[in-house]
Amino acid sequence: MTMSPLSRASRAAWRTLACAGLLSASALAVAATTAPQFDVARIVNDIKILASDEFEGRGPATRAETKTIDYIAKQMAAAGLKPAGDKGTWFQDVPLRMSNITGTPSLSMTVGGAAQPLTQGTEIAVRAAETGQSAVKFANLPLVFVGYGVKAPERGWDDFKGVDLKGKIMVVLVNDPDFEGGEGDFGGKLMTYYGRWTYKYEEAARQGAAGVLVVHESEPASYGWATVKNSNTNTMFDIVRADPKSAHTQMEGWIQKDLAAKLLAASGVDFEAAKAAARKKDFKPIPLKATMSADYAVKSEIITSHNVAGILPGSKYPDETVIYSAHWDHLGIGAPDAKGDTIYNGARDNASGTAALLELARAYAKGPRPERSVLFLAVTAEEKGLLGSEYYADNPLRPLATTAGVVNMDGPFAAEKTVNFSISGAAKLDLLTLLTQEGEKLGRHYTPDARPEAGSFYRSDHFPMAKRGVPAISFNPGRELVNGGAARGKELGDIYTRDRYHQPADQYDDSWNTSSWEGDMTLLYNVGRRVADGHDWPNWSSDSEFRAARDASQAQRK
Repeated sequence: MTMSPLSRASRAAWRTLACAGLLSASALAVAATTAPQFDVARIVNDIKILASDEFEGRGPATRAETKTIDYIAKQMAAAGLKPAGDKGTWFQDVPLRMSNITGTPSLSMTVGGAAQPLTQGTEIAVRAAETGQSAVKFANLPLVFVGYGVKAPERGWDDFKGVDLKGKIMVVLVNDPDFEGGEGDFGGKLMTYYGRWTYKYEEAARQGAAGVLVVHESEPASYGWATVKNSNTNTMFDIVRADPKSAHTQMEGWIQKDLAAKLLAASGVDFEAAKAAARKKDFKPIPLKATMSADYAVKSEIITSHNVAGILPGSKYPDETVIYSAHWDHLGIGAPDAKGDTIYNGARDNASGTAALLELARAYAKGPRPERSVLFLAVTAEEKGLLGSEYYADNPLRPLATTAGVVNMDGPFAAEKTVNFSISGAAKLDLLTLLTQEGEKLGRHYTPDARPEAGSFYRSDHFPMAKRGVPAISFNPGRELVNGGAARGKELGDIYTRDRYHQPADQYDDSWNTSSWEGDMTLLYNVGRRVADGHDWPNWSSDSEFRAARDASQAQRK
Protein backbone atom coordinates (compact mmCIF):
# COMPACT_ATOMS: atom_id res chain seq x y z
CA MET A 1 0.00 0.00 0.00
CA THR A 2 1.19 3.53 -0.75
CA MET A 3 2.26 5.78 2.09
CA SER A 4 0.86 9.30 2.32
CA PRO A 5 3.08 12.23 1.22
CA LEU A 6 5.18 13.97 3.85
CA SER A 7 3.29 16.52 5.93
CA ARG A 8 4.26 20.20 6.03
CA ALA A 9 5.73 19.66 9.50
CA SER A 10 7.75 16.70 8.28
CA ARG A 11 9.10 18.68 5.32
CA ALA A 12 10.11 21.45 7.72
CA ALA A 13 11.87 18.93 9.96
CA TRP A 14 13.83 17.56 6.99
CA ARG A 15 14.84 21.11 5.99
CA THR A 16 16.10 21.73 9.53
CA LEU A 17 18.21 18.58 9.35
CA ALA A 18 19.61 19.63 5.99
CA CYS A 19 20.54 23.06 7.31
CA ALA A 20 22.28 21.37 10.24
CA GLY A 21 24.35 19.37 7.80
CA LEU A 22 22.74 16.04 8.66
CA LEU A 23 21.20 15.65 5.21
CA SER A 24 22.48 16.76 1.83
CA ALA A 25 20.43 19.00 -0.42
CA SER A 26 19.78 16.11 -2.77
CA ALA A 27 18.57 13.99 0.12
CA LEU A 28 16.19 16.78 1.12
CA ALA A 29 14.79 16.89 -2.40
CA VAL A 30 14.28 13.14 -2.35
CA ALA A 31 12.52 13.26 1.02
CA ALA A 32 10.21 16.05 -0.07
CA THR A 33 8.99 14.30 -3.20
CA THR A 34 8.98 10.58 -2.41
CA ALA A 35 7.63 8.16 0.12
CA PRO A 36 8.31 4.43 0.46
CA GLN A 37 5.77 1.90 -0.69
CA PHE A 38 5.10 -1.28 1.26
CA ASP A 39 2.84 -4.17 0.42
CA VAL A 40 1.65 -5.87 3.62
CA ALA A 41 0.08 -8.71 1.64
CA ARG A 42 3.47 -9.42 0.05
CA ILE A 43 5.13 -9.45 3.49
CA VAL A 44 2.48 -11.91 4.70
CA ASN A 45 3.15 -14.10 1.67
CA ASP A 46 6.89 -14.20 2.37
CA ILE A 47 6.22 -15.19 5.98
CA LYS A 48 3.74 -17.88 4.96
CA ILE A 49 6.26 -19.39 2.55
CA LEU A 50 9.32 -19.22 4.82
CA ALA A 51 7.37 -20.52 7.84
CA SER A 52 5.52 -23.25 5.95
CA ASP A 53 6.07 -26.94 6.72
CA GLU A 54 7.70 -27.19 3.30
CA PHE A 55 10.64 -25.18 4.65
CA GLU A 56 10.96 -27.56 7.62
CA GLY A 57 11.87 -24.93 10.22
CA ARG A 58 14.82 -23.53 8.21
CA GLY A 59 17.54 -25.46 10.01
CA PRO A 60 21.12 -24.65 8.92
CA ALA A 61 22.92 -27.45 7.07
CA THR A 62 19.68 -29.22 6.18
CA ARG A 63 17.94 -29.53 2.84
CA ALA A 64 15.73 -26.69 4.07
CA GLU A 65 18.73 -24.34 4.10
CA THR A 66 19.19 -24.65 0.34
CA LYS A 67 15.51 -24.00 -0.22
CA THR A 68 15.54 -21.02 2.15
CA ILE A 69 18.62 -19.21 0.91
CA ASP A 70 17.65 -19.78 -2.72
CA TYR A 71 14.25 -18.22 -2.02
CA ILE A 72 15.84 -15.19 -0.35
CA ALA A 73 18.37 -14.72 -3.16
CA LYS A 74 15.62 -14.99 -5.77
CA GLN A 75 13.58 -12.32 -4.01
CA MET A 76 16.60 -10.03 -3.69
CA ALA A 77 17.31 -10.39 -7.40
CA ALA A 78 13.68 -9.69 -8.28
CA ALA A 79 13.77 -6.60 -6.07
CA GLY A 80 16.66 -5.19 -8.10
CA LEU A 81 19.61 -5.75 -5.75
CA LYS A 82 23.04 -6.88 -6.87
CA PRO A 83 24.74 -9.95 -5.38
CA ALA A 84 27.19 -9.00 -2.62
CA GLY A 85 28.45 -12.39 -1.43
CA ASP A 86 31.60 -14.36 -2.11
CA LYS A 87 33.00 -14.19 -5.66
CA GLY A 88 30.05 -12.30 -7.10
CA THR A 89 27.40 -14.68 -5.72
CA TRP A 90 24.48 -14.02 -3.38
CA PHE A 91 26.06 -16.15 -0.65
CA GLN A 92 28.79 -15.85 1.95
CA ASP A 93 30.16 -19.23 3.03
CA VAL A 94 30.03 -19.67 6.82
CA PRO A 95 32.06 -22.70 7.99
CA LEU A 96 30.65 -24.19 11.20
CA ARG A 97 31.23 -27.17 13.44
CA MET A 98 28.01 -29.20 13.56
CA SER A 99 27.51 -31.60 16.47
CA ASN A 100 24.74 -34.08 17.27
CA ILE A 101 24.14 -36.51 20.10
CA THR A 102 23.56 -39.92 18.53
CA GLY A 103 21.12 -42.15 20.34
CA THR A 104 19.69 -41.45 23.78
CA PRO A 105 22.16 -40.08 26.32
CA SER A 106 22.62 -42.03 29.54
CA LEU A 107 22.58 -39.48 32.37
CA SER A 108 22.41 -39.95 36.12
CA MET A 109 23.32 -38.41 39.47
CA THR A 110 24.00 -39.80 42.88
CA VAL A 111 22.49 -37.36 45.37
CA GLY A 112 23.12 -37.85 49.08
CA GLY A 113 24.04 -41.45 48.38
CA ALA A 114 20.91 -42.22 46.34
CA ALA A 115 21.13 -42.94 42.60
CA GLN A 116 18.82 -40.95 40.33
CA PRO A 117 18.54 -41.51 36.57
CA LEU A 118 17.96 -38.33 34.52
CA THR A 119 15.85 -38.04 31.38
CA GLN A 120 17.09 -35.82 28.58
CA GLY A 121 14.65 -32.94 28.12
CA THR A 122 12.86 -33.51 31.43
CA GLU A 123 15.06 -32.76 34.45
CA ILE A 124 18.10 -31.98 32.34
CA ALA A 125 18.99 -30.80 28.81
CA VAL A 126 22.55 -31.48 27.70
CA ARG A 127 23.98 -30.24 24.43
CA ALA A 128 26.05 -32.17 21.93
CA ALA A 129 29.70 -31.55 22.83
CA GLU A 130 31.18 -28.73 20.76
CA THR A 131 34.77 -29.71 21.51
CA GLY A 132 35.11 -32.02 18.51
CA GLN A 133 35.17 -35.19 20.62
CA SER A 134 33.26 -38.27 19.48
CA ALA A 135 31.83 -39.19 22.89
CA VAL A 136 31.14 -37.83 26.35
CA LYS A 137 31.79 -40.45 28.99
CA PHE A 138 32.53 -39.89 32.66
CA ALA A 139 31.51 -41.44 35.96
CA ASN A 140 30.83 -40.02 39.40
CA LEU A 141 32.29 -36.55 38.86
CA PRO A 142 31.64 -34.24 41.84
CA LEU A 143 29.35 -31.23 41.49
CA VAL A 144 30.15 -27.76 42.85
CA PHE A 145 27.69 -24.87 43.19
CA VAL A 146 29.44 -21.64 42.15
CA GLY A 147 26.62 -19.12 42.51
CA TYR A 148 26.37 -16.96 39.39
CA GLY A 149 29.75 -18.17 38.13
CA VAL A 150 31.12 -14.66 37.62
CA LYS A 151 34.76 -13.63 37.61
CA ALA A 152 34.83 -9.85 37.13
CA PRO A 153 38.08 -8.28 38.38
CA GLU A 154 36.94 -4.79 37.38
CA ARG A 155 34.04 -5.19 39.81
CA GLY A 156 36.11 -6.88 42.51
CA TRP A 157 33.96 -9.99 42.07
CA ASP A 158 35.05 -13.62 42.07
CA ASP A 159 32.57 -16.44 42.60
CA PHE A 160 35.28 -19.08 42.39
CA LYS A 161 37.51 -18.00 45.30
CA GLY A 162 40.32 -20.31 44.26
CA VAL A 163 38.22 -23.49 43.93
CA ASP A 164 39.75 -26.13 41.66
CA LEU A 165 37.08 -27.24 39.17
CA LYS A 166 39.25 -29.66 37.21
CA GLY A 167 37.41 -32.98 36.99
CA LYS A 168 34.26 -31.39 38.45
CA ILE A 169 30.87 -30.24 37.19
CA MET A 170 30.07 -26.57 37.76
CA VAL A 171 26.44 -25.80 38.80
CA VAL A 172 25.60 -22.15 38.16
CA LEU A 173 22.65 -19.75 38.35
CA VAL A 174 21.39 -17.96 35.25
CA ASN A 175 21.51 -14.13 34.95
CA ASP A 176 23.83 -12.09 37.20
CA PRO A 177 23.93 -11.26 40.93
CA ASP A 178 21.83 -8.07 40.72
CA PHE A 179 18.78 -9.70 39.13
CA GLU A 180 17.10 -10.38 42.48
CA GLY A 181 18.60 -7.56 44.49
CA GLY A 182 22.35 -7.93 44.70
CA GLU A 183 24.79 -5.31 45.96
CA GLY A 184 24.56 -3.12 42.85
CA ASP A 185 27.86 -4.18 41.31
CA PHE A 186 26.16 -5.28 38.07
CA GLY A 187 23.91 -2.30 37.34
CA GLY A 188 20.67 -3.46 38.90
CA LYS A 189 18.10 -5.18 36.70
CA LEU A 190 20.04 -4.48 33.51
CA MET A 191 21.71 -7.78 32.61
CA THR A 192 25.41 -7.58 31.89
CA TYR A 193 27.18 -10.09 29.66
CA TYR A 194 28.13 -11.93 32.86
CA GLY A 195 24.48 -12.97 33.09
CA ARG A 196 24.30 -14.70 29.72
CA TRP A 197 24.50 -18.49 29.59
CA THR A 198 27.12 -18.15 26.85
CA TYR A 199 29.38 -16.41 29.37
CA LYS A 200 28.79 -19.21 31.91
CA TYR A 201 29.94 -21.79 29.36
CA GLU A 202 32.99 -19.74 28.42
CA GLU A 203 33.97 -19.19 32.06
CA ALA A 204 33.57 -22.89 32.85
CA ALA A 205 36.09 -23.65 30.10
CA ARG A 206 38.47 -20.99 31.45
CA GLN A 207 38.15 -22.53 34.92
CA GLY A 208 39.05 -25.96 33.54
CA ALA A 209 35.76 -27.56 34.62
CA ALA A 210 34.74 -30.95 33.26
CA GLY A 211 31.23 -29.67 32.62
CA VAL A 212 28.68 -26.98 33.44
CA LEU A 213 24.98 -27.06 34.31
CA VAL A 214 22.94 -23.84 34.31
CA VAL A 215 20.00 -23.81 36.72
CA HIS A 216 16.83 -22.83 34.86
CA GLU A 217 14.30 -20.40 36.29
CA SER A 218 11.85 -18.74 33.93
CA GLU A 219 12.12 -15.17 35.24
CA PRO A 220 15.91 -14.72 35.24
CA ALA A 221 16.24 -16.74 32.03
CA SER A 222 13.33 -14.79 30.43
CA TYR A 223 11.85 -17.98 28.93
CA GLY A 224 10.38 -21.28 30.06
CA TRP A 225 11.79 -24.81 30.18
CA ALA A 226 10.25 -25.67 26.81
CA THR A 227 12.57 -23.12 25.20
CA VAL A 228 15.58 -24.57 27.00
CA LYS A 229 14.71 -28.11 25.96
CA ASN A 230 14.00 -27.27 22.35
CA SER A 231 17.10 -25.11 21.95
CA ASN A 232 19.61 -27.46 23.59
CA THR A 233 18.64 -31.02 22.67
CA ASN A 234 18.93 -30.68 18.90
CA THR A 235 21.84 -30.03 16.53
CA MET A 236 24.53 -27.72 17.92
CA PHE A 237 26.67 -25.37 15.84
CA ASP A 238 29.73 -23.29 16.60
CA ILE A 239 32.25 -21.30 14.65
CA VAL A 240 35.31 -23.32 13.65
CA ARG A 241 37.91 -22.78 16.39
CA ALA A 242 41.58 -23.69 16.43
CA ASP A 243 41.14 -24.89 20.03
CA PRO A 244 37.45 -25.55 20.76
CA LYS A 245 38.24 -26.75 24.30
CA SER A 246 39.33 -23.20 25.16
CA ALA A 247 35.69 -22.11 24.76
CA HIS A 248 33.72 -25.24 25.69
CA THR A 249 33.73 -27.98 28.30
CA GLN A 250 32.87 -31.52 27.23
CA MET A 251 29.39 -31.28 28.76
CA GLU A 252 27.23 -28.16 28.69
CA GLY A 253 23.60 -28.12 29.72
CA TRP A 254 20.76 -26.95 31.92
CA ILE A 255 18.89 -28.48 34.85
CA GLN A 256 15.48 -27.72 36.32
CA LYS A 257 15.29 -25.66 39.52
CA ASP A 258 13.75 -28.57 41.45
CA LEU A 259 16.77 -30.76 40.73
CA ALA A 260 19.14 -27.97 41.77
CA ALA A 261 17.20 -27.52 45.01
CA LYS A 262 17.51 -31.26 45.67
CA LEU A 263 21.28 -31.15 45.09
CA LEU A 264 21.68 -28.31 47.59
CA ALA A 265 19.28 -29.83 50.14
CA ALA A 266 21.31 -33.05 50.18
CA SER A 267 24.27 -30.87 51.12
CA GLY A 268 22.35 -29.18 53.94
CA VAL A 269 21.73 -25.93 52.07
CA ASP A 270 18.40 -24.31 51.18
CA PHE A 271 18.15 -23.24 47.52
CA GLU A 272 16.84 -19.75 48.26
CA ALA A 273 19.47 -19.24 50.95
CA ALA A 274 22.17 -20.30 48.49
CA LYS A 275 20.87 -17.78 45.94
CA ALA A 276 20.85 -15.04 48.57
CA ALA A 277 24.45 -15.84 49.48
CA ALA A 278 25.44 -15.79 45.80
CA ARG A 279 24.26 -12.19 45.48
CA LYS A 280 27.11 -11.01 47.71
CA LYS A 281 30.81 -10.58 46.98
CA ASP A 282 31.84 -12.81 49.87
CA PHE A 283 30.05 -15.85 48.38
CA LYS A 284 32.17 -19.01 48.42
CA PRO A 285 31.66 -22.10 46.23
CA ILE A 286 29.67 -24.93 47.82
CA PRO A 287 30.86 -28.51 47.16
CA LEU A 288 27.73 -30.64 46.74
CA LYS A 289 27.15 -34.11 48.15
CA ALA A 290 26.35 -35.30 44.67
CA THR A 291 28.09 -36.73 41.64
CA MET A 292 27.14 -37.09 37.99
CA SER A 293 27.72 -39.71 35.32
CA ALA A 294 27.14 -39.41 31.58
CA ASP A 295 27.61 -41.59 28.54
CA TYR A 296 26.64 -40.56 25.00
CA ALA A 297 28.09 -40.54 21.52
CA VAL A 298 28.58 -37.33 19.55
CA LYS A 299 28.86 -36.95 15.80
CA SER A 300 30.89 -33.88 14.92
CA GLU A 301 31.73 -32.52 11.49
CA ILE A 302 32.64 -29.29 9.74
CA ILE A 303 29.91 -28.03 7.42
CA THR A 304 29.29 -24.87 5.46
CA SER A 305 26.20 -22.76 5.98
CA HIS A 306 25.52 -19.45 4.26
CA ASN A 307 24.66 -15.82 4.80
CA VAL A 308 22.71 -14.20 1.95
CA ALA A 309 23.79 -10.72 0.84
CA GLY A 310 22.34 -8.28 -1.68
CA ILE A 311 23.37 -4.68 -2.18
CA LEU A 312 22.05 -1.47 -3.64
CA PRO A 313 25.17 0.59 -4.56
CA GLY A 314 25.19 4.16 -3.33
CA SER A 315 24.94 7.07 -5.74
CA LYS A 316 27.57 9.33 -4.12
CA TYR A 317 29.42 7.26 -1.50
CA PRO A 318 29.30 3.68 -2.77
CA ASP A 319 32.20 2.61 -0.53
CA GLU A 320 30.23 3.53 2.59
CA THR A 321 27.60 1.10 3.85
CA VAL A 322 24.38 0.93 5.83
CA ILE A 323 23.29 -2.61 6.76
CA TYR A 324 19.83 -4.04 7.34
CA SER A 325 20.07 -7.54 8.82
CA ALA A 326 17.79 -10.39 9.87
CA HIS A 327 18.46 -14.06 10.59
CA TRP A 328 16.83 -16.56 8.24
CA ASP A 329 17.34 -19.69 10.35
CA HIS A 330 15.20 -21.34 13.01
CA LEU A 331 15.33 -24.66 14.89
CA GLY A 332 14.42 -27.00 12.03
CA ILE A 333 12.87 -30.37 12.90
CA GLY A 334 12.99 -31.43 16.53
CA ALA A 335 11.21 -33.19 19.36
CA PRO A 336 7.41 -33.39 18.98
CA ASP A 337 5.18 -31.13 21.02
CA ALA A 338 2.00 -32.28 22.78
CA LYS A 339 0.23 -32.37 19.41
CA GLY A 340 2.97 -34.42 17.77
CA ASP A 341 4.23 -31.50 15.65
CA THR A 342 7.97 -31.74 14.98
CA ILE A 343 8.49 -28.72 12.69
CA TYR A 344 9.65 -25.55 14.42
CA ASN A 345 8.31 -23.15 11.80
CA GLY A 346 9.62 -19.91 13.31
CA ALA A 347 7.04 -17.57 11.80
CA ARG A 348 7.63 -14.63 14.10
CA ASP A 349 11.16 -15.79 14.90
CA ASN A 350 12.31 -14.90 12.33
CA ALA A 351 10.43 -15.39 9.07
CA SER A 352 8.90 -12.01 9.90
CA GLY A 353 12.27 -10.27 10.07
CA THR A 354 13.41 -11.90 6.85
CA ALA A 355 10.19 -10.82 5.13
CA ALA A 356 10.72 -7.26 6.39
CA LEU A 357 14.28 -7.35 5.02
CA LEU A 358 13.01 -8.35 1.57
CA GLU A 359 10.27 -5.71 1.54
CA LEU A 360 12.75 -3.02 2.56
CA ALA A 361 14.99 -4.13 -0.31
CA ARG A 362 12.08 -3.68 -2.72
CA ALA A 363 11.29 -0.22 -1.37
CA TYR A 364 14.89 0.97 -1.61
CA ALA A 365 15.38 -0.47 -5.09
CA LYS A 366 12.21 1.18 -6.42
CA GLY A 367 12.94 4.55 -4.83
CA PRO A 368 15.66 7.14 -5.44
CA ARG A 369 19.15 5.68 -5.16
CA PRO A 370 20.58 6.22 -1.63
CA GLU A 371 23.84 8.14 -1.39
CA ARG A 372 25.52 5.38 0.62
CA SER A 373 25.33 1.73 -0.37
CA VAL A 374 22.72 -0.31 1.48
CA LEU A 375 23.49 -3.97 2.21
CA PHE A 376 20.64 -6.37 2.93
CA LEU A 377 22.06 -9.24 4.96
CA ALA A 378 20.20 -12.44 5.87
CA VAL A 379 22.40 -14.32 8.33
CA THR A 380 22.52 -17.96 9.37
CA ALA A 381 22.77 -19.76 12.72
CA GLU A 382 21.47 -16.98 14.97
CA GLU A 383 19.65 -19.63 16.98
CA LYS A 384 22.97 -21.37 17.55
CA GLY A 385 24.68 -18.36 19.09
CA LEU A 386 24.67 -15.48 16.54
CA LEU A 387 27.16 -17.45 14.45
CA GLY A 388 26.34 -16.07 11.00
CA SER A 389 26.63 -12.49 12.17
CA GLU A 390 29.73 -13.34 14.21
CA TYR A 391 31.33 -14.77 11.09
CA TYR A 392 30.34 -11.72 9.05
CA ALA A 393 31.81 -9.39 11.67
CA ASP A 394 35.10 -11.31 11.49
CA ASN A 395 34.98 -11.58 7.69
CA PRO A 396 33.01 -8.55 6.50
CA LEU A 397 31.93 -8.32 2.90
CA ARG A 398 32.08 -4.53 3.34
CA PRO A 399 34.73 -2.95 5.63
CA LEU A 400 33.47 -2.30 9.16
CA ALA A 401 35.39 0.98 9.29
CA THR A 402 33.20 2.33 6.49
CA THR A 403 29.94 0.81 7.76
CA ALA A 404 27.85 3.70 9.04
CA GLY A 405 25.36 1.62 11.02
CA VAL A 406 23.34 -1.57 11.34
CA VAL A 407 19.58 -1.96 11.79
CA ASN A 408 18.70 -5.52 12.78
CA MET A 409 15.23 -7.04 12.67
CA ASP A 410 14.26 -10.01 14.81
CA GLY A 411 10.47 -10.22 15.12
CA PRO A 412 10.04 -6.58 14.02
CA PHE A 413 6.23 -6.47 13.91
CA ALA A 414 4.04 -5.72 16.92
CA ALA A 415 1.11 -7.93 17.89
CA GLU A 416 -1.12 -4.93 17.18
CA LYS A 417 -0.59 -1.25 16.41
CA THR A 418 1.55 0.51 19.02
CA VAL A 419 2.25 4.09 20.02
CA ASN A 420 5.83 3.36 21.01
CA PHE A 421 8.89 1.40 19.88
CA SER A 422 12.10 0.24 21.48
CA ILE A 423 15.39 -1.58 20.86
CA SER A 424 16.73 -4.79 22.34
CA GLY A 425 18.64 -4.06 25.51
CA ALA A 426 20.00 -0.77 26.78
CA ALA A 427 22.53 1.21 24.80
CA LYS A 428 23.25 4.86 24.08
CA LEU A 429 24.24 5.75 20.54
CA ASP A 430 23.54 8.26 17.79
CA LEU A 431 21.62 5.64 15.82
CA LEU A 432 19.07 5.42 18.62
CA THR A 433 18.76 9.22 18.62
CA LEU A 434 17.99 9.14 14.89
CA LEU A 435 15.48 6.31 15.38
CA THR A 436 13.77 8.28 18.15
CA GLN A 437 13.53 11.40 16.01
CA GLU A 438 12.10 9.44 13.09
CA GLY A 439 9.61 7.73 15.39
CA GLU A 440 8.41 11.03 16.77
CA LYS A 441 7.65 12.22 13.23
CA LEU A 442 5.29 9.25 12.96
CA GLY A 443 3.63 9.97 16.28
CA ARG A 444 5.45 7.22 18.21
CA HIS A 445 7.73 7.55 21.20
CA TYR A 446 10.77 5.58 22.34
CA THR A 447 10.45 3.40 25.41
CA PRO A 448 13.51 1.73 26.97
CA ASP A 449 13.58 -2.07 26.88
CA ALA A 450 10.88 -3.24 29.29
CA ARG A 451 13.00 -6.19 30.41
CA PRO A 452 16.68 -5.19 30.41
CA GLU A 453 17.29 -8.09 32.79
CA ALA A 454 16.62 -10.48 29.87
CA GLY A 455 19.93 -9.48 28.26
CA SER A 456 18.32 -8.92 24.87
CA PHE A 457 21.21 -6.75 23.74
CA TYR A 458 23.43 -9.85 23.69
CA ARG A 459 20.84 -12.08 21.99
CA SER A 460 20.44 -10.49 18.54
CA ASP A 461 22.57 -10.26 15.43
CA HIS A 462 23.52 -6.62 15.96
CA PHE A 463 25.71 -7.59 18.93
CA PRO A 464 28.72 -9.03 17.03
CA MET A 465 28.84 -5.78 15.02
CA ALA A 466 28.37 -3.61 18.12
CA LYS A 467 31.23 -5.18 20.04
CA ARG A 468 33.51 -4.34 17.10
CA GLY A 469 32.45 -0.72 17.30
CA VAL A 470 29.84 -0.46 14.54
CA PRO A 471 26.74 1.46 15.74
CA ALA A 472 24.05 -1.23 15.70
CA ILE A 473 20.53 -1.64 17.04
CA SER A 474 17.95 -4.40 16.96
CA PHE A 475 14.51 -2.86 16.44
CA ASN A 476 11.63 -3.68 18.77
CA PRO A 477 8.13 -2.53 17.73
CA GLY A 478 7.03 -1.77 21.28
CA ARG A 479 4.20 -3.02 23.51
CA GLU A 480 2.10 0.06 24.22
CA LEU A 481 -0.91 -0.90 22.14
CA VAL A 482 -3.32 1.65 20.74
CA ASN A 483 -6.05 -0.64 22.05
CA GLY A 484 -5.28 -1.88 25.53
CA GLY A 485 -2.06 -0.06 26.32
CA ALA A 486 1.08 -1.53 27.83
CA ALA A 487 -0.77 -3.99 30.04
CA ARG A 488 -2.39 -5.78 27.12
CA GLY A 489 0.82 -5.57 25.12
CA LYS A 490 2.67 -7.32 27.94
CA GLU A 491 -0.07 -9.93 28.17
CA LEU A 492 0.19 -10.76 24.46
CA GLY A 493 4.00 -10.81 24.63
CA ASP A 494 3.96 -13.14 27.62
CA ILE A 495 1.54 -15.48 25.86
CA TYR A 496 3.84 -15.68 22.85
CA THR A 497 6.91 -16.37 25.01
CA ARG A 498 5.09 -19.06 27.01
CA ASP A 499 3.19 -20.83 24.25
CA ARG A 500 5.04 -20.25 20.96
CA TYR A 501 8.62 -19.00 21.35
CA HIS A 502 11.01 -21.73 20.13
CA GLN A 503 8.11 -24.14 19.88
CA PRO A 504 6.31 -25.70 16.90
CA ALA A 505 3.37 -23.38 17.63
CA ASP A 506 5.27 -20.37 16.25
CA GLN A 507 3.32 -20.54 13.00
CA TYR A 508 1.59 -17.96 10.84
CA ASP A 509 -2.18 -17.91 10.82
CA ASP A 510 -4.66 -15.57 9.23
CA SER A 511 -5.78 -14.21 12.60
CA TRP A 512 -2.55 -12.23 12.93
CA ASN A 513 -3.21 -8.51 13.35
CA THR A 514 -1.12 -6.60 10.79
CA SER A 515 -2.21 -3.09 11.77
CA SER A 516 1.28 -2.15 13.01
CA TRP A 517 3.20 -3.40 10.01
CA GLU A 518 2.95 -0.37 7.75
CA GLY A 519 4.15 1.92 10.53
CA ASP A 520 6.93 -0.46 11.59
CA MET A 521 8.21 -0.71 8.02
CA THR A 522 8.08 3.06 7.55
CA LEU A 523 10.12 3.67 10.70
CA LEU A 524 12.67 1.03 9.72
CA TYR A 525 12.97 2.54 6.26
CA ASN A 526 13.22 6.14 7.45
CA VAL A 527 16.00 5.62 9.96
CA GLY A 528 18.11 3.62 7.49
CA ARG A 529 17.41 6.12 4.72
CA ARG A 530 18.47 9.00 6.93
CA VAL A 531 21.84 7.38 7.59
CA ALA A 532 22.21 6.30 3.96
CA ASP A 533 21.52 9.83 2.67
CA GLY A 534 23.68 11.59 5.24
CA HIS A 535 27.43 11.88 5.44
CA ASP A 536 27.82 12.00 9.21
CA TRP A 537 29.19 8.99 11.10
CA PRO A 538 27.03 7.77 13.97
CA ASN A 539 28.89 6.85 17.15
CA TRP A 540 28.32 5.44 20.62
CA SER A 541 27.99 7.56 23.74
CA SER A 542 31.24 8.66 25.34
CA ASP A 543 30.81 6.15 28.20
CA SER A 544 29.93 3.18 25.98
CA GLU A 545 32.15 0.09 26.05
CA PHE A 546 32.00 0.14 22.23
CA ARG A 547 33.16 3.76 21.77
CA ALA A 548 36.90 3.02 21.69
CA ALA A 549 36.54 0.49 18.88
CA ARG A 550 34.44 2.94 16.86
CA ASP A 551 36.90 5.79 17.40
CA ALA A 552 39.74 3.54 16.24
CA SER A 553 37.85 2.68 13.07
CA GLN A 554 37.16 6.36 12.41
CA ALA A 555 40.90 6.95 12.47
CA GLN A 556 41.25 4.28 9.76
CA ARG A 557 38.90 6.22 7.48
CA LYS A 558 40.99 9.38 7.62
